Amino acid sequence: MAWSLFVVETIGHSVVEMPPGFDAEDPASLAAMIDQCPLAALISVLVAYLLGSGIGGFVAAKLARPRPRVHAHIVGGLFLTMGILNLVMIPHPLWFAVASVLVFAPAAHVGGTLASRHAPR
Repeated sequence: MAWSLFVVETIGHSVVEMPPGFDAEDPASLAAMIDQCPLAALISVLVAYLLGSGIGGFVAAKLARPRPRVHAHIVGGLFLTMGILNLVMIPHPLWFAVASVLVFAPAAHVGGTLASRHAPR
């Protein structure tokens, strides 16, 4: 779930060096860092979003007995909400904003569907 998102993003951040004087608490510094961020780093964040939401949907569906896909969709909705808040707080390229908003719900749905198919009857 969130740990998978954290792991993939941490790997991405270890590959990409932060610019000199970077301050994560300063919105201008964050905006400058995103502007300088290589394409591979942004794609790794999208992969983290995909895995986090998909695994989260899978786990939620596995734990929920009566209507597992609904629980997977709730997880996808929570990830989507947090992703939108991130986009509001930190400016991102338009293509990244669109892609990130579109990745959460389908990934959670796929995770929930996979968990439902392998559920004991």
